[in-house]
Amino acid sequence: MIGAGLAGLSAAVRLADGGAAVTVLEAAAQAGGRCRSYVDPVLEMTLDNGNHLVLSGNHATFAYLRLIGAEDHLVGPDQAVLDFHDLRTGEAWTIRPNPGALAWWLLSPRRRVLGTRAADYLALAGLLAPGANKRIDQVIACEGVLWDRLLEPFLLSALNTEAKSASAALAGAVIRESLARGGDAYRPRVAHPTLSAAFIDPALAFLAARGATVRLGAPVRAMTFDGDRVSALTTGDGGIALEAGDAVVLAAPPWISQTMVPGLTAPDAFNAIVNGHFRFAPPPGLAPIVGVIGGTAQWIFAFDDRLSVTVSGADDLADQNREDLAQRFWADIATVHGLPAELPPWRIVKERRATFAATPEQNARRPGAATRWGNLALAGDWTATGLPATIEGAIRSGETAARATAAARG
Repeated sequence: MIGAGLAGLSAAVRLADGGAAVTVLEAAAQAGGRCRSYVDPVLEMTLDNGNHLVLSGNHATFAYLRLIGAEDHLVGPDQAVLDFHDLRTGEAWTIRPNPGALAWWLLSPRRRVLGTRAADYLALAGLLAPGANKRIDQVIACEGVLWDRLLEPFLLSALNTEAKSASAALAGAVIRESLARGGDAYRPRVAHPTLSAAFIDPALAFLAARGATVRLGAPVRAMTFDGDRVSALTTGDGGIALEAGDAVVLAAPPWISQTMVPGLTAPDAFNAIVNGHFRFAPPPGLAPIVGVIGGTAQWIFAFDDRLSVTVSGADDLADQNREDLAQRFWADIATVHGLPAELPPWRIVKERRATFAATPEQNARRPGAATRWGNLALAGDWTATGLPATIEGAIRSGETAARATAAARG
C-alpha cells in the first residue's frame, strides 16, 4: 500500500479484514493525508485541516467506520435540518425536508428555501441524467432564488468548483445520492471530536490488531515494472522486491502518481479550499452548521471549543493576506450569530490543491482502479469513482482498489 490517506487506509483495512498481509508506506510523518488533525500551537487546540461534511446517505463511509469500530465518531441532528443566512438581505431560514423520497416538504413555504415555489425544484430533474460531458449551465438555468440560495452553494461545496462550469454528471451523482433520496439521505454529519479520531486513528488500530505494518516517513520514489506486473519499489532507504502474489495499491495524489506510472492520465487542474478557525466557544443553542449567502464565508461550523469557516472554490482567496481573511470571516460569523465584532484568536488554513477541478474535462481524465499491470491498482478521490472528490469517493476508491488487488492475487 503506497499512501496512508483515507483512500489508502480504506483499501488497507478491507484487505486486512480479508486476511491479506498488508504493509502501508506513507511519505508523510502522519497518516490521514487531507483528512487529518493536528495540534495548533497558536490556538493551543486540536484542529482538523478542513471542515469535512459527511451525509447520512454516504453508505461506504458508514460501512468503513463500522468496520474500524468508529461509527459513533460522526455526529449530527436526527433529521435533515439545514440553516441558511443571506448577508445581503439579513434574512435567515431553515430547510426541513421530510425523511422519504416523496418530497412533500416542498409544498410548505415554511420548510423550503425562503422565496422559492414548489415548481422551482423541478429544475433538479435536469441534473438526474445530464450526459457525461456537459457543464451544469448547459443542463439547468443557473439563476433565480433557488439557484442563489441552495443549488449554487450546495454544488460549490460538493464539487469544490465554480458551479456553473462544473460537471453536470458529477452534480447529478451528488443529487441522486442525496436530495433525490429524501432527508434521511442528507442529514449532515461531522467528525467528533476530530477527523483523526473518527477516520484515521481507529483504522491504524484496526490494522495493528491484524498484524499489518504501517511505516510513516517512508516515501516510495519509484516502481519497477517487469512485463505485466510491478516487480519492485524504490524507497527512501533502499528497495523492496515484490514476490509472486504480491500486489500494490497506489493511493498517492495524482501529480505524484503520474511520476510513478508510465502514461498515466489523471486530473491536472486543482482548486483550493480555505478554512478559518477561531478560538471562541459558541454560546449554547447555536446552529451546528449555517450556509452563508452573499458573504466571504460559505459555511460556518460550531464546535464545542471553536467556530470555523469553510470556503470552497477558493483560488481567489488562497493568495490573500491571512489576517484580512480572518477579519472578513469573523465579520460574517459575528453578523450571522450576533457575536461581538472583536476578532478572537484565529488560524487560517489554505489547501491550494484540495481537490481536482470538477469540470467535464478533468472528470474525463480520471482513471479507473485497474491498470495494465495486473498487480497494480489505483486509489484516490481523483480516480473514476463517479463522485466528486469527497470522503465518500475516497473510501469507495479504496474499496474498489482492494477488490482489484484481491482478484489479482487470486
